[in-house]
Amino acid sequence: MEYHTADLSHAATAEGCMPGLGDSHDWPNRHTLQKVGNTALKAAAGLWFVVAVIGQLAFASYVAIFYGRAVVRWDLPAWRHGYVAGDTIGNIAFAIHLSLAVVIIVGGAIQLIPQIRKRAPALHRWNGRIYIVTAFTLPVGGFYLVWVRGTVGDFSQHLATSINGVLIMLCAAMALRYALARKFAVHRRWALRLFLVSSGVWFVRLAIYLWVFLNNGPVGFNPETLSGPFLTIVHFGQFLLPLGVLELYLRARDRVGAPGRIAMALVLFALTIVMGAGIVVVTAQRWLPRML
Repeated sequence: MEYHTADLSHAATAEGCMPGLGDSHDWPNRHTLQKVGNTALKAAAGLWFVVAVIGQLAFASYVAIFYGRAVVRWDLPAWRHGYVAGDTIGNIAFAIHLSLAVVIIVGGAIQLIPQIRKRAPALHRWNGRIYIVTAFTLPVGGFYLVWVRGTVGDFSQHLATSINGVLIMLCAAMALRYALARKFAVHRRWALRLFLVSSGVWFVRLAIYLWVFLNNGPVGFNPETLSGPFLTIVHFGQFLLPLGVLELYLRARDRVGAPGRIAMALVLFALTIVMGAGIVVVTAQRWLPRML
């Protein structure tokens, strides 16, 4: 809300008519606190996004280099759980799924960079089209790999992964709907949700490797069967936690006062530290060694 100078002068001398305003000297303090809240929340969100993009590009590089090199060398057994001897259709589906994962990771990062949206709108639109198509295609392959071909993990993990896939398609549909309706503010909210649910597999890897690192070994799950309560919690948390935090962030940004924004900024800073730690651990222990 904007105020003209005359409005502020009138407000400062109208305490009797407008209870609760108090001394006019409170206004600069309130304005400063509001500015601090806005700046802190914007900085926290920006830092989270930068760290997330760095981590996701590291993951995309790992997938492209490790699995791509195995294809070039025709060493498909190096895929381990992704390769099944004699299952040509399943192996092709797995390769396509990995390729689309790289596309959606890179496309999501490009799509949410505001400078690209403002300075290269054509790139934003075309990348958005590819991003949306990939978001509809990727879960279909995931459903096939989980329920038809079969993969590691138990039923609870497969269920959570499938729910995440449905959420990817739902968020993609809503983002497309509001983009076509030119309701860009709502469109951006759904694009943020799409970015988060599309990052579910990435969140799972960060959580598992950080958990094992902090506990000096697997706790709460069997590393041989890849099943257990911890993995069930992580697989449902891959979409519940990010979406919950996003809704709190949007509410803090649009509806609450400075104290609430500062509190949300602190939460985001803390989550960024945890996420960054997970990125460092999984990159050092798995992604980087397999790319070298």
